[in-house]
Amino acid sequence: MYQTKKDQKPHGFTKKKTDLVKIIPLGGLEEIGRNMTLFEYQNQILIIDMGLQFPDENMPGIDFIIPNIEYLTNHPEKKILGVIITHGHYDHIGGIPYLIDKLNYPQMYTAPLTKGIILKRQEDFPNLKKLNIQEISSGKKIILGPFNIIPFHVNHNIPDTLGLAINSPAGLIMYATDFKFDLHPIADKPADPSHIISLASSGTTLLLSDSTGAESPGHSISEKTIMDNLDPIFRNAEGRIILSTFASLLSRVQQAIWLSEKYNRKVIIEGFAMKTNVAIAEKLKYLSIKKGTVIKWQEASRIDPKKLTVLCTGAQGESEAVLMRIVNKGHKYLRIQKKDTVIFSSSVVPGNELAVQNIKDNLAKQGAKVYHYKMLDIHASGHGYQEDLKAMINLVKPKFFMPIHGHYSMLKTHGELAESVNIPPKNIVIATNGQIIELSKNKIIATEKFVPTNYIMVDGLGVGDVKEVVLRARQTLSQDGIFIIVALIDKKTGLLHSNPEIISQGFVYMKESKELINQTRKLIKEIINHSTSNNAFNEEYIRNNLRNKIGLFLFKKIQRRPMILPIVIEV
Repeated sequence: MYQTKKDQKPHGFTKKKTDLVKIIPLGGLEEIGRNMTLFEYQNQILIIDMGLQFPDENMPGIDFIIPNIEYLTNHPEKKILGVIITHGHYDHIGGIPYLIDKLNYPQMYTAPLTKGIILKRQEDFPNLKKLNIQEISSGKKIILGPFNIIPFHVNHNIPDTLGLAINSPAGLIMYATDFKFDLHPIADKPADPSHIISLASSGTTLLLSDSTGAESPGHSISEKTIMDNLDPIFRNAEGRIILSTFASLLSRVQQAIWLSEKYNRKVIIEGFAMKTNVAIAEKLKYLSIKKGTVIKWQEASRIDPKKLTVLCTGAQGESEAVLMRIVNKGHKYLRIQKKDTVIFSSSVVPGNELAVQNIKDNLAKQGAKVYHYKMLDIHASGHGYQEDLKAMINLVKPKFFMPIHGHYSMLKTHGELAESVNIPPKNIVIATNGQIIELSKNKIIATEKFVPTNYIMVDGLGVGDVKEVVLRARQTLSQDGIFIIVALIDKKTGLLHSNPEIISQGFVYMKESKELINQTRKLIKEIINHSTSNNAFNEEYIRNNLRNKIGLFLFKKIQRRPMILPIVIEV
């Protein structure tokens, strides 16, 4: 099995090879999110997805991370044939507003629901030009230069998710985006295995397949099971039901609406993103809602709490989401009551465990009955588990295999699953972001060549202006605080004009650290007197001396080194 770039030595291909296709992942490997993959043939490029990744706890102030597209923008000879978006989740569409202008607005292709979500989000960026989006559907062919593409329907936890059968000079490439096999999906139809078999019947050169669920044994849970488990909760609830989930999880929204209608409950939908997605899905007839089911808060005040369901965002403990506002008593209309039932219908995204636990604790303290996925199956992953992933490989029967979408351990496990269904180890490539994979009909090579894929961080309106040095400074501030020194220096004598002022934020509480502050102030005087001993005033030299020596002194005293900001003024 090809494990890393070090295992490979590029050989056997030259530019004269007419069947050579390059595959370049700009994101989505060794991580969750930021999905974007390039397929290149003789400088003609097909792009699949343009997603974002959410930051971890070590990235203070960062909103999210998007793919680096230097490989495209720095090479004007590269012609972008089009962009195909597989489905409407932000880890596949979230980078579009930040990248599309730099790519000069190439033609985009996607399914109707995904198109609606993309265009609605684009309204938040009025400075951008109108997007060129052509609707596509399962079985309908798209021809983009040397790539002849047929989408195929797969199940995920959002409707209109499409895998791609890409006929290329290197043969058939099957691209299985986020998927699972579900015989009883909600707000969707089951995937058609016979269609996938038919597309692959002429022989598949390469399968690229989602690895997010590769470490989970068995089959992923059907949405029918979720429906069956939610039913008694809705039937027996003594008060209001507050169901919190992802804004894009339309299957769960549909289930909650159907169960509310079954038990004569009215529904309120809270959260801008959820309202937006529901409106788009209902307009396109992906959701079935009876007239009068969904109401506004003005009507809710007249309804028995036993007859009310609230659907909202915030199951990840997000500080600004609806559920957090409810718990913190900051919601305009809703307060938790003792007979309320709160359902967390989502798994916990890694890194959010503490925030979710805190919100569950607060709900319990306020008297609500809380249900979550560890208590019973009230959430199903949208990603196939091991048996689903093996089923896809068996349907497609590829010569070569490349796991995508997941951390390294997930990719490696998926590669081992491929081995278990008779894919030879030498035909399995486990790549990393930016690595150029060279594919022909008879060979696949993970080369030693890489394109830039470093993080491009979005902070408010700033895109890419937060570099590693800025991030490190923010990390220092968040961990050890800031220590500000204000020193006025007499122009004539070169000595301190008055006692230096010290401000500590997030480092020590000054009223309780008087001895440390006095010792520091004394050292500041000594440093400045030494730095201006020839009556020469060099502001940069003084600041550097203060920063280095005070930092070392504080670290020796309490084993922490804050960010030190010396302000030196000549008077």
